[in-house]
Amino acid sequence: MTEEPGARDRILAAAEDLFAEAGFDATPTSRIAERAGVPKGLVHYYFTRKPDLLEALVERLPTDRIDPADVVVPGDVAASLHRLVDVLDRALDGSAVLSHLLWREADTHPAVLAELEARFDRLVDLVRAVLVTACPPHAPPCDLDSAAQLLASAVSHRHSIARHADDGPDAMHRELRFLADALAAGAGA
Repeated sequence: MTEEPGARDRILAAAEDLFAEAGFDATPTSRIAERAGVPKGLVHYYFTRKPDLLEALVERLPTDRIDPADVVVPGDVAASLHRLVDVLDRALDGSAVLSHLLWREADTHPAVLAELEARFDRLVDLVRAVLVTACPPHAPPCDLDSAAQLLASAVSHRHSIARHADDGPDAMHRELRFLADALAAGAGA
């Protein structure tokens, strides 16, 4: 027997659906309460202000904490990057609408923007950690910081438009190969 989600979870699920359908500003808390099947006062009990709902929705995004050891193929930067992007894409599959909704609302809600920017910074750090771990031992130094920033930007862009594009599992194959080749060439220079 499956346990019914608690009131807080039902409120967040209702808010996510309604914000995606009509937008944050056009969705009254009374409609959220109705969709969640709870009294309106319970919405305000859990979320003092309506923007608190958006901030709580950020927490519903899939975790962005990935252990580099889970994706790294030692000595093979391209394979490591492919594995990382695959893990990130799988995590996005269940949250494309939520991710899009939060980026849309970040323009007018500074706390949401700050959390999304922090997630992006963690993504840059993750990509850099994968690159550092995947690079062959004793490889000459190369610009891993720029490579990490570039790949994180590309992944974030893809994920922000994911619900509008069906680019398949090999969508970034050329870009990842290019990045790996550029890092290898830069290390050899």
